[in-house]
Amino acid sequence: MDNSSGVGVVDKVVLLIDCLASGPLSLNELAQASGLARPTAHRLAVALESHHVLIRNDRGQFMLGPQLNEWATPQASWLNAAFTIARELRDVTGVSAQVYRRVGDERLCIAAAEPTQGLRDTVPVGALLTMKAGSAAQVLCAWSDTEDQKLTLQGATFTAKDLTVVRARGWAQSVAQREPGVASLAAPVRDHAGIVVAAMSISGPVDPLAEPTKAQINALLAAATQLGAAITG
Repeated sequence: MDNSSGVGVVDKVVLLIDCLASGPLSLNELAQASGLARPTAHRLAVALESHHVLIRNDRGQFMLGPQLNEWATPQASWLNAAFTIARELRDVTGVSAQVYRRVGDERLCIAAAEPTQGLRDTVPVGALLTMKAGSAAQVLCAWSDTEDQKLTLQGATFTAKDLTVVRARGWAQSVAQREPGVASLAAPVRDHAGIVVAAMSISGPVDPLAEPTKAQINALLAAATQLGAAITG
């Protein structure tokens, strides 16, 4: 990025945001990517964090925050919709619900809702998980380009044949792929152009999800469609 407004602090803030557009960075990585002195990068990043322009994930890395989405979306933020729909899906299915977006070679949890009682699969918002395992990883990989699929499938717990099944039926399942004793289902969230931009997921102990009910699958698909409509709107 080489545009300059002549207002130094504004240019530096925009530079930090631009550096984080490709994914989360530690403070050292952010300073290196931006070319700013570490104290300057830290001061500006913390200031932006106070306004939710930036947030930090569970690794302490800086990443773009929900305020940017609020400004960018003319109607209610679809990120807020993601939280609302995740809570509704949790209430209907009785298990944990999450929304993931892909960030480079990982997937980022951008919304989550945990059941108030019983066993749960706790994935905090901001958590970065592997693209090599899990139903959400399968969904985000299944509709990516061919070259990306080849790279992701290297060392993955799922195969190209599995992704074909995912595309055919419209949802993915994982049983103890990411973590022993945990199962999950995921469905694609599509924007107005039909592009898969996120994965809606439910997860929990293997027993209730290893053989999902039709009601659970339908609830998941409906939630993914609802979130897609919120993005489009």
